[in-house]
Amino acid sequence: MKTTAQAMVVASFAADALALGAHWIYDVNQIDAKFGRMTDFQKPTPPTYHPTKERGEQTHYGDQAFVLLRSVAACGGFEEEHFGRAWREFFRTYNGYFDGATKQTLNNMEAGLTGVQAASTSDDLAGASRIAAIVYRYRKEPGRAAENARRQTALTHNSPLVLAAAEFFSRLACRVLQGVRPIEAMQQEAAENAIAASIAEWVRAGIASRSEDTRSAIRRFGPMCEISAAFPATIHLIAAYEDRLEEGLIQNVMAGGDSAGRGLLVGLVLGAWGGGAAIPDRWLSGWAAADEINALLDQIEPGR
Repeated sequence: MKTTAQAMVVASFAADALALGAHWIYDVNQIDAKFGRMTDFQKPTPPTYHPTKERGEQTHYGDQAFVLLRSVAACGGFEEEHFGRAWREFFRTYNGYFDGATKQTLNNMEAGLTGVQAASTSDDLAGASRIAAIVYRYRKEPGRAAENARRQTALTHNSPLVLAAAEFFSRLACRVLQGVRPIEAMQQEAAENAIAASIAEWVRAGIASRSEDTRSAIRRFGPMCEISAAFPATIHLIAAYEDRLEEGLIQNVMAGGDSAGRGLLVGLVLGAWGGGAAIPDRWLSGWAAADEINALLDQIEPGR
């Protein structure tokens, strides 16, 4: 990793890989018994939604983030049609998990719908979580980053609040890369650019919970995929572990539920703040994805 911006992208993908083993386990006692403290990547073991995956691989969310990263690298920026085609082609031979949003979008495409007309109505935060490549490419242009983050999300998740979340987190990461501490950046972003009252309230509630035990906070907000739960839970993690990326990503997994959807965004923001020094070496050694991510980022010229 040459820059903090590259570390931001690596941290987002690493958070997803760390979540793989325990992803969608909602009983935290089961996580404790099965894995102990999740300090490193783990292979999913039955029962799991990811039986085809190996240690250090990505969830289906991270795999889609890779499709976007490869598309941005190939095109030199976000091209909606290219990403849409690449996303559809990727799932033709995919042997991983197909979530509801993916199934609905693919079915709509098969029925002849195109673009945003084919998108699901899912309100899962994960649709807004795969944006690291766009933030990297447009990090000097927060407005374009927000616009393109929204456009990529709208291809599969055409929910107003999920679209607003994509804009919020893309602008937030850009702001943090400019040197604003994450809590302050979240407060500024909510005050200046929160386009939905719900988002401003989720930011307030998430920050207010930062001194609360993480498992308790996420259980109270809800560990599930839906944005009404996942958004404030993500804010809690960013605020509670502002200077502790490693611990924040571990606690995210230990809290259970949709840790991958939350983690992609927590890693994005805390990576933008902590840079490469905040990412443990053990997550990078032997993790093939890190080499591919850095190679793809080297192809992207940001800020044009």
